[in-house]
Amino acid sequence: MFGPLLAALTFTFTDPIGDAHGDGSYVLPTRPAVSADALDLREFTAQRQGKTMTFRISFGSMQNPWNLPGGSSAGVTDLFVKAGLGGANDLPDLNLSVNEGWHYHIRVAGGHASMESAGADGKALTPQDPPQVSVEGTTLVISTSIPAGKYGYWLTSSFYTPFSKTGLLLPSAQASPSALSTARANPPVPVDVLAPEGDYTVYTTRILAPVGRARDIRPLLLFGLGGLGVLLTVVATLRLWRTPRP
Repeated sequence: MFGPLLAALTFTFTDPIGDAHGDGSYVLPTRPAVSADALDLREFTAQRQGKTMTFRISFGSMQNPWNLPGGSSAGVTDLFVKAGLGGANDLPDLNLSVNEGWHYHIRVAGGHASMESAGADGKALTPQDPPQVSVEGTTLVISTSIPAGKYGYWLTSSFYTPFSKTGLLLPSAQASPSALSTARANPPVPVDVLAPEGDYTVYTTRILAPVGRARDIRPLLLFGLGGLGVLLTVVATLRLWRTPRP
């Protein structure tokens, strides 16, 4: 009875295994010793919990090299949510952008979580109450105040460092045990993004494609209702015109 209803309220996207090396040219640091699996996105699930949204983000493994509260400190997880028209196009600190515009941004880094929202014009970012985050095996469970609904999503995984204000270890051409190395010029920061298998275009275009329902369908619905109204008016007029008069 509840199977079809639960499926309708849940969106799941599976990410390829073993692609936490950017476009393949990223070399992860060896100090601290973090397995690529701990940064490797495996599955993303968005599910309604009552009136709000809960997100589950699974990785190849869960590691805590910096021994921080929460049990996870290998990576920085950024989730962006599209909720309607407009929104912001730049993904903060990640050297990436989007075409659709996001409205909520959740960041989990160093045992802490934050959330901010963007207005329709995409210019003003407003801090929101931080989400509740827990670890279940190799999965981050993020409970938010985002209203329940169907949204578009962008998800990234980056290398964490406590020696940066943002918590992000930036990729560079430097080769050292503590560096995230790549020969790519002006590289995106994430080592993995939620995308179909074999799709590395984000590392050349620096534009991340969404998953889920990213486009706002309300204008289409309004257009459809308007068209239906016109059609009904035409049908009623034709029937009146064809009705024999006494």
